[in-house]
Amino acid sequence: MYVEMSYAVYLLISVAATVLVARTLHRNGRVFLVDAFHGNVELAGSVNHLLVVGFYLINVGYVVRSLTTDRTVENLRQSMEMVSDKIGTILLILGAMHFMNVYIFNRLRLRGREFMDAPPVAPNSQIRMT
Repeated sequence: MYVEMSYAVYLLISVAATVLVARTLHRNGRVFLVDAFHGNVELAGSVNHLLVVGFYLINVGYVVRSLTTDRTVENLRQSMEMVSDKIGTILLILGAMHFMNVYIFNRLRLRGREFMDAPPVAPNSQIRMT
């Protein structure tokens, strides 16, 4: 009975955390992508949506994949320890993926700005007056 309840709590917290982080990334990552794609809102929205779908697939896939245990769970303490161990792993993965996404968004934004800036024009110091 404890294992089944632990799984239910684990799924509830893990999926809720995944949805919360994905929504935050989707909402705030859009600004970076619009800047990176030179104001092309449609392309930025499309890439943002694809990134969120990939984020969901990876995280929910891991949550479901880790829905097993070899532990013997006979009391509430063992149940809480198992759930906290699994939730902690999920939160670390979500945090790592969040920072990876922020890093990628920032790199895209910086690369987009490099292409937008016009190259400097060197002054012509050898002007001939004839």
